[in-house]
Amino acid sequence: METKQTGSKGAEALLHLSPGSSISVAYHPVFGTHDNIILLELDEKLLPDVLNERVTVRGQPDEDAVLCTPSKTYAMKFVGTSNSVLLVPPENQSKLYQNLQESDGNHDNEKVVAPVIEVVPGYMELVEVAPRLDKLKSLLLENPYKLEEYDAGDFEENEESRSGLYNWNDLIDNIQASDEELRSGLQSLSAVEINGYWRLVHESYMNMILEMLLRNSVLNDWPLDALNEDEVVNMLETDGFPGVLARHCLHVYGVKVDDSMHSCILKLDKRRVCIHFAIEILRGGKRKLESFIDEWKQKTPDGMEPTFDLLEGEVLTEKLGIETWVSAFSVSSLPSTPAERFSILFRERPKWEWKDLQPYIRDLKVPGLSAESLLLKYTRRTQPSSDTEPVFSAR
Repeated sequence: METKQTGSKGAEALLHLSPGSSISVAYHPVFGTHDNIILLELDEKLLPDVLNERVTVRGQPDEDAVLCTPSKTYAMKFVGTSNSVLLVPPENQSKLYQNLQESDGNHDNEKVVAPVIEVVPGYMELVEVAPRLDKLKSLLLENPYKLEEYDAGDFEENEESRSGLYNWNDLIDNIQASDEELRSGLQSLSAVEINGYWRLVHESYMNMILEMLLRNSVLNDWPLDALNEDEVVNMLETDGFPGVLARHCLHVYGVKVDDSMHSCILKLDKRRVCIHFAIEILRGGKRKLESFIDEWKQKTPDGMEPTFDLLEGEVLTEKLGIETWVSAFSVSSLPSTPAERFSILFRERPKWEWKDLQPYIRDLKVPGLSAESLLLKYTRRTQPSSDTEPVFSAR
């Protein structure tokens, strides 16, 4: 036999309802549509962030909203349900209904204990997604830092001078990514904070600073695998470069080898430096492979022997007659969404051998999808025989 509870208790009565028991429900006096209430389904691992108010909803009015924890991004998708989902407020918000019942003289044993304020049609579901960082690069490219800007002096704080500039708060308002993912995106773009605004430094200015750094290393007999940060920055400031950009350049092309209390020691990264000079050479267009290699070797510093494998994911080669030509095609210039990425790749080349394709897709990260799944979804694989390389074309 079912046991019946009495007394207006609100949602707490439902939480402690034992198996086989029943409870009566009725309309709350404020029953209706409550636009300020949305049900959200959460995985247990997200509860600490939500309960401790470490989540934010991000997105512009014309974008689908995402929910961000400190380290991850989740798409918010409405899921409808055919069942009747009754929304019952907590006990402290059901007092009004209880008082009304008592004033009506209703003292029957079977009292309404779960007053319903709304019947909801569904709930919001969270699905982990990759951060939407493509917009970050386009925003920072609106106003990259150039030599002319430094020559003109620090910009004044007015609305016109801030056009195309974004501080941290501007970025979190515009970019659908968690704080951790946004910082990682800024680092991968080699962005630097200047006067409170996050900037990209124009490639010609970065080239100028790097070449001056290399020239000073020769003049001062600095070993490229043991550069003293303070000494390098002070010398570059003497040459007329702002300290923040000198330090930024050193960290873009170098890696720390020692970070003691007194000084930071870095070494120039061979791959980063060699890629920089290769792209500088190819900025004017494709080149014959032999002449490109010759000029590349001349530009790179002594001790950094450039090899073509360093340019994986940065350049493409093609045969035109008996000549091999090389052109710039950097993975960093490609969109991060798989559909757009593969569309551009197959516009560039209708067919790709795996050794050429792999460098351009290995950075794609889609939660819940492996690299193999992405290939199955967006490409068609052909392999004439077991001893030949597979070829991928658009699906």
